[in-house]
Amino acid sequence: MATLRLDGLDQLSENGAVPQTPEPRGSSKLLSRVDATVLPFLGGFGTYQRRLVALTWVPALLIAFSQFSDSFLLAQPKSACARNESGLAMPSASPSPSLLLAPEPLVADAESANDSAPCMCSEGRFELQSGLQQNVVTKWQLVCDEEWKVHIAKFSLLVGSIFGYLLMGAMADWLGRIPVLLVSVLSVLAFGLAVAFSVDVAMFSTLRFFEGFCLAAIRLSLFVLRIELCLPGWRFSMTMVASLVVVGGQLLMPGLAALCRDWQILQVLIIVPFVLMLPYVWVFPESLRWLLATQHYQRAKKQMYSIARSNGADTATDPNGILSELERELQQKPRTSCITQLSSTRNLWKSTVVLCVNSLTGYGIHHCFARSVLEGSTSDLHYYALAGIAMASCVVLCPVVVGFGRRGGLLTFMIITALASLLQLGLLSLIGKYSLRHDTVLRDTLNRRFSVAFSIIGMFSSRAVSTLSIFYCAEITPTVIRGGGVGLVLASAGFGMLTAPLMELHNQKGFFLHHVILTCCTLLCIICIPLLPETAGQPLPETLAEGEGLLRRPLLPGEQHHLLARPEVREYSRVQDTPLHQAVNPSNSTAPSSSTANGVRT
Repeated sequence: MATLRLDGLDQLSENGAVPQTPEPRGSSKLLSRVDATVLPFLGGFGTYQRRLVALTWVPALLIAFSQFSDSFLLAQPKSACARNESGLAMPSASPSPSLLLAPEPLVADAESANDSAPCMCSEGRFELQSGLQQNVVTKWQLVCDEEWKVHIAKFSLLVGSIFGYLLMGAMADWLGRIPVLLVSVLSVLAFGLAVAFSVDVAMFSTLRFFEGFCLAAIRLSLFVLRIELCLPGWRFSMTMVASLVVVGGQLLMPGLAALCRDWQILQVLIIVPFVLMLPYVWVFPESLRWLLATQHYQRAKKQMYSIARSNGADTATDPNGILSELERELQQKPRTSCITQLSSTRNLWKSTVVLCVNSLTGYGIHHCFARSVLEGSTSDLHYYALAGIAMASCVVLCPVVVGFGRRGGLLTFMIITALASLLQLGLLSLIGKYSLRHDTVLRDTLNRRFSVAFSIIGMFSSRAVSTLSIFYCAEITPTVIRGGGVGLVLASAGFGMLTAPLMELHNQKGFFLHHVILTCCTLLCIICIPLLPETAGQPLPETLAEGEGLLRRPLLPGEQHHLLARPEVREYSRVQDTPLHQAVNPSNSTAPSSSTANGVRT
């Protein structure tokens, strides 16, 4: 396949036209086939790739510590009334680290209920349940009228992550994966350690924003590097191992908090291990896919020989002429792309939007289910329940995706999510309205049990939807804009996560409407998911033209004949008329050379 050269600064027209430059006679057809030709020639998924993929798992543990640290740094304390010997509520004169204002008025014990007044917000004492003796809330007394500052602090990390995904994803396509990773590691060390020495909550929230920005860049860079190192048969399994490492970090956080006892020590202990990532600049080379796709052939040549030596591959015998073609292309100037070029495509941007909505819906509705499960439980049970469901989701996701493919697995879990949400919203009200109207105790018990059951199922499936949507986007997006594409879907996931502190800030007002809207989004996603291309076992697209070549494959066996028998399908898609496909195969008015009749890349 001919490689389409696109300049990231060129202005693109609205109908998908791109500036077309004449291709040289010795076009780099082999170098653009990384999965089919280049990597097998260099030893396939050998020792070199396995070692680097394993190195991407270690930072995943550190990122998990930072991601779930809010559950401990900003945990609300459990309050109780401070009373004197006469049983009357009395304020604490000088609150210590073990005394704090209660977040809400408390009532006296039942034994003195007749002669006791309500415990006011300024008369309480607290006890942390998260393993720490002191956290941000207790240090600066963020309760009562100051409680809203806790939610702002939670916002700051998530909002910083959203900006990090969007901006640093584009920079990873422009400058490369490794420069973004190095700058982000240095920055997170500076901002993360500064968080531990914050003098007030405003400084804490501001520094957490920049910490989230840098953590997002690290996560995105490692995710893209891991995907681009693997052959098609290894991509999903290696990504799932990283997801399990993240869940492992979530499970280890309570023990880490109990060991530190103070939030400042915990913050330092989370950030300092990032120092171990500084040698990555020498250990981790730039992505070979990105070097070839952006025509950095001089750097790609050195890396190809290094990979061949590590894998024990023999470069002396080159039956396909890969090295000869590389020598001919050494004089080519590098060309980079920008995520804004996604708007020039006819099909690729639609797939990206569908996956962004899937990711947002999955993380957003996950909070709706979690609220029903966690209500009335202790903090430790909250935390381990979420971690256990996440672990089960990752384990079950693997066989489902292997059996049904990326698209079939995503559709399956989205249908389960929608059913769980609809049953939770509709069935519970029917139980109370048409049955057990006189037995209120039994009715409430059944409502509670059904709500918890549907919520657990919904949390399980929505977690799988979110994880698979991010991975799916990495496979659909071409190498030249993969950083920006993955950044978009991760930023959408961040917007979904924002729903949790947003609902808490408004004291859960409008929660039912919020749940209904997200349920409608799941139904919309079910309609759109069958329009996505299937990427299981397919090579990663390298250019925008190859990304456009990833068309929809029939979902049902009988749909194959139906698609081929209808000439209006081609007239509807008109994929062959776009300049991107004409540049791939300008002399052919039918499907591009990278696609078969039903749209599967060969």
